[in-house]
Amino acid sequence: MDAVFVIDKPAGLTSHDVVARVRRLLGERSVGHLGTLDPLATGVLPLLTGRFTRLAQFYTAADKTYEGVIRLGFATDTWDAEGEPLGPPQLVKVSLQQLRKAVVEFTGDIEQQPPKFSAKKIAGVPAYKLARKDREVELKKVRVSVQRFEIHHIEADRATFTAEVSAGTYVRALAHELGQKLGIGAHLAELRRTRSGEFTLAQAVTLDQLAEIRNNGSSAENDIFDSLSKISLHPRQILPHIPSVTVSDETARLIANGRAVNLPDFSVARQVKVFLGPKELIAIASRIAGTLFQPKVALRAA
Repeated sequence: MDAVFVIDKPAGLTSHDVVARVRRLLGERSVGHLGTLDPLATGVLPLLTGRFTRLAQFYTAADKTYEGVIRLGFATDTWDAEGEPLGPPQLVKVSLQQLRKAVVEFTGDIEQQPPKFSAKKIAGVPAYKLARKDREVELKKVRVSVQRFEIHHIEADRATFTAEVSAGTYVRALAHELGQKLGIGAHLAELRRTRSGEFTLAQAVTLDQLAEIRNNGSSAENDIFDSLSKISLHPRQILPHIPSVTVSDETARLIANGRAVNLPDFSVARQVKVFLGPKELIAIASRIAGTLFQPKVALRAA
């Protein structure tokens, strides 16, 4: 099945766990996710299935939006609630104004230290595997963009927040560094991704909803496909920044064979989504010159 599903990931599962479960539910081997979520986190996890996995290259740098809770008073070795405390709890006497003033330092373009318990690789080995063996982990700082880091409310030792960040930003690093700045320690207690690039929670379905459609639908594969199509994204919603063009059967055959074609209405666009009919996305094509476009990713068999 060629589709894009937005899954509302539950807590306790890795992104790979979700991919494995969807593979079993759909009976589809080609399934990939767009942007890892830690097991602690919930929310938006876009999945590409079938030939649509070839579209992953267009989703390498999507901004993300998160909501969550930072627990003040002690840091952990993983910088989130799954880790071990790095010291005894500290007395939390921080006002909402103090928190809001402190987070200003962590907005804009900043240098961020990735957590040692992360998938960042050192000599080809994920850092978390080295950290679990108490091996030395040295990760270089990375430049990230934090467009928004807003504290909404504080009650006792818990502060709620919203963060809008660039790809590659660790929200638990923001929580950890905030605790360091305040001198009392902090860690990420809860995290929910509400947006990943063009994908939002409003489009999301749960794994249980996916399983219910698969298990309780008609035994006919066409009926199951139709039901699953209703909860996947319409192909024309995908990559909204790339304009769409609908072509004839003959042009579609040329594109499926890797041939360059003329698309007169799109002489300005650098890339276009090519459709055969209202729903069948058959290619992403790149402009060579003038109105001549070459298929960059073909999604229809020749």
